[in-house]
Amino acid sequence: METPATLPELRDAVLSAPRVIAVGAETKPRLSAVDAVKISTRQLSGITEYEPSEFTFTALAGTPVKKIIAALDEKGQYLPFDPMLVDAGSTIGGVVASGLSGPGRFRYGGVRDFILGVRFVDGLGRLLRLGGKVVKNAAGFDVPKFLIGSLGRFGVIGEVTFKVFPRRESTLTLQMPFEAEKMARIANSRFEADALDVLPGGEKMLVRLAGPGKALEVLAQEIGGEIIDNAVWNEIREARWNFKTDITPDQIGEFKAAHVSCGGNVAFSNTLPPRGMTLRGDAPLWIGTRPRFAIEAAVKQALDPQNRFPTLDD
Repeated sequence: METPATLPELRDAVLSAPRVIAVGAETKPRLSAVDAVKISTRQLSGITEYEPSEFTFTALAGTPVKKIIAALDEKGQYLPFDPMLVDAGSTIGGVVASGLSGPGRFRYGGVRDFILGVRFVDGLGRLLRLGGKVVKNAAGFDVPKFLIGSLGRFGVIGEVTFKVFPRRESTLTLQMPFEAEKMARIANSRFEADALDVLPGGEKMLVRLAGPGKALEVLAQEIGGEIIDNAVWNEIREARWNFKTDITPDQIGEFKAAHVSCGGNVAFSNTLPPRGMTLRGDAPLWIGTRPRFAIEAAVKQALDPQNRFPTLDD
């Protein structure tokens, strides 16, 4: 395994073998379970820039997300999409490559809505900087967003820049029986739920509210349900699911054994789903078929014409 500690060393590591793949903390090992020389980004660690007044930070790819969350918290800021597997050691580069977002995606959007810029090494050994370090930057093909969920198949991420939000004043969690109609009402209501999930079994749903504490108490009385400990969201974030499936709210009934998140737009499970992506275990990377787009082949040819990295089908 190659273990570069600087971006020039990362470039050398990419060119050291005809077939390579990047890994971080390997919290989702199936994504990198291919026949290739592994390049660990764990030595590429540290927050290189942080401008609280600009609500942006830049960090090397191997930086533990837990370290980033702590630094943001000191300044009253946070990553609204609820990065997953934080205590397990997930890295910020792994967050980008896997494209996994937590329950906060429901209200605020996912990883792709917060990334601003990236530095990465492509298959030709070029250290590229794309995007920017400010919220407003040049127009053009948004490569940083393209790399979300790319699984390291187009290049090795070395550094990323994200925008962040002010931390919420307080949060409150309600638990109640799951009803599809009620979930839809809450999702589209003036309550502006911070997160909306359905627990495995399909019998109970969780509603997270955020804002001034007194206002949340009033909203909770109006919505109904039982107030429970907010720590349940940490348990959800750290759950080591084997499979991820993108769904729509009308398909929730098909995934009762799964944890349904983001208002019914994604399901995580430990039982083989009819379709989806494998995060852990020996199952194929893709369960069922996956969509293919012409842009995927075009970008692969531009960034990795020698196929130094595996394809998304490997």
